[in-house]
Order: sequence, then C-alpha cells, then structure tokens
Amino acid sequence: MSTTRLTSARRLVVKVGSALVTNNGAGLDLPAISDWARQIHAVRQSGKEVILVSSGAVACGVQRLGWGRRPRTVHEKQAAAAVGQAGLVEVYEAAFSKYGIHTAQILLTHDDLADRKRYLNARSTLNALLEMGVVPIINENDTVITDEIKFGDNDTLGALVANLVEADALIILTDQQGLYTADPRKDPQATLIQEATAGDPALEAMAGGAGSSVGTGGMITKVIAAKRAARSGAHTVIASGRETDPILRLASGEAVGTLLVSQTQPLAARKQWLADHLQLAGRLLLDDGAVKALSSGKSLLPIGVIAAEGEFERGAAVACIAPDGREIARGLSNYGSGEARLIARKSTAEIESILGYVDEAEIIHRDNLILHA
Repeated sequence: MSTTRLTSARRLVVKVGSALVTNNGAGLDLPAISDWARQIHAVRQSGKEVILVSSGAVACGVQRLGWGRRPRTVHEKQAAAAVGQAGLVEVYEAAFSKYGIHTAQILLTHDDLADRKRYLNARSTLNALLEMGVVPIINENDTVITDEIKFGDNDTLGALVANLVEADALIILTDQQGLYTADPRKDPQATLIQEATAGDPALEAMAGGAGSSVGTGGMITKVIAAKRAARSGAHTVIASGRETDPILRLASGEAVGTLLVSQTQPLAARKQWLADHLQLAGRLLLDDGAVKALSSGKSLLPIGVIAAEGEFERGAAVACIAPDGREIARGLSNYGSGEARLIARKSTAEIESILGYVDEAEIIHRDNLILHA
C-alpha cells in the first residue's frame, strides 16, 4: 500500500459508522468518541484539516427516551433523531473541548448538495469553519428526511462531503478490517485487499454485488462511496475503527485496512464538473483587467465586472465574457444578478456599504471557475 497518499493529504473526511458510535446499538460509546477526538487533535497538530461524519443520532435518541426497541415508523425515527442529535453533538463537543477545540453541528440532506445555491452555501460554511480551526461534525438530517431526499447511508454522505470540500482522502472507519476478496465469515480463503483502484467493477462483486443489502459487512456501500469520492480526486481507506489509533496511523502513512485509490486529479475532476455539467444562467461582461486577472489564475472581483446579463441566483453557473465577446471562463457566482449589478465596477471594500452584507470578497472564486483553453 502506498504510504505517501495519506501523509501528503491536507484535508481529511473521517466517517465513523453507527456500529462504532453506538457500541453495536447499546448506546453512545463515550470512550471511543473520546479516543477519536484525541486522534483528530493529534492529526490537526500536524497541519491537517479534519471533518467528521458521524452516525448515531437515532440510537442515541432511543437510549435517551428509554425505548426498548429501535423505532419502526418514520415519525418515531425522526423524533428519536431529534432527541439523539442533541445528545450526540453534546458528547462530541465535550470530547473535543478537552483539547481546546470547538465543534460545529452540520445536518445535511441530499437536496442541500443537489441545489447549487445551497451547495455553495454549505461549501462556504465548511471552509470558513475549517479556517477557524473548528471541527465540523456532519450527519444526515434525519429529522426531516424522506425516502426521496435521504442519502441512504452515511458512507454516501461521507463521499459527497469529500466532493463538497475537495478533501484529499476519505477514511471510513467500520467494524470490519477492510475489503476482502470474499466474505471472510463464510470463506476461510478470503484475503484482505490492501490496495485497489476506486471504481473498479470487480470490487463491487467482492463486496457483495450491486444492490446487495448484506455484502461483506455492508462493504458495498463503502465501495460505492469510494467510487463517488474518487470523482473529485479523493482516495478512500476502509479500515477497522476498533484498531489502535487507526486515524493517527493512517495519517502517518501506515498501511491499515484497504486503500482505494482515485485515478483522477482533483483539479481535473472539478474542471470536468464545471465545464460539462452546468447550465449557464447568465453572463458577466468583463473588462480587460479582469480578463488578464483570470488568465493568471486569480478570482473574479466586482471591480472587473462591467455588467451582469440575465437573471440568476447565488450559486448559479454564469459565463465570463471578454470585451471582444468571447466566453473565456465559466463558474459559480457568489452573488445573484441583482446584487452583481449593484457591486459591478466597485471595489471589494465597498460591497458591505452597498449591499449591507458581504457573502464573499469575490464574485467568482478561482476554485469555482474554469478557464477555456
């Protein structure tokens, strides 16, 4: 297994499964949560950023409400999640506070990441929290989900968060050692796969086949999550959370569990998404100075925008038009068309006095912009 991929990773998404968080359904595993906080604290001290995706809200709610069984109806599950989420974030905050680290609760639904405006808002919030040194604790918003909007599992959520923040790696901690060539509980000849390529169709067969509800310890969802994470260039590790110091060991380059390698460079993946999958909602007409700035890899500032054409909202994809009429770039606008018209030709320092607030200093950040060749 290559040890350089995670040692060089700057931004990590760590997903902990419900079996680990709740000690196989018995209630929140306080020693385990405390230990993860210790490991994440140590990893952060080495200069890495960490986002934690955690299950466990429903199980915590069941315990707090004194129910003898897991709820069956949707409204009972949502009620348990509402009660349990408060307890879950309380435990995480207490665990991290020992190291002087603040946590933030982020609850997401699929709609939050499917809608461009909410996607951009979520991305901006998470980036701001990381810049502040806060550890975001992310879970699916079980109190409002329906079958139409639920992620289906937190493995998928972990992958989508890795895409959202352009993480370098996704670490999925589970109650299994990793991905095996077959179900080790049934086949004594099964061997642990140390490294493979994310998205390799053979992996899904090893994990139980697409659509399997069993798989090797639920491995099918993890294999598919690795495939999703790879789209934005993130490598994925599937490892046992019951090993000693798995997060620390992985971050230091030790071979633990199964590494599923992304073959896509992060920048290339983002450019592909921006170039091929966005319908343009409007146009920003630029001056020569802005064209030069974008060509040198800088963000688009309001002062370089001559006019905004079309009606669009924050997060919409817009074209950037040079004075000669050529589309030189496209990207996600931090401001709606009405706001863009108000701040066009103005300096960044004037945004707040004009709008009464500042969403971002740039109209389009360079990370959300693709230049045409």
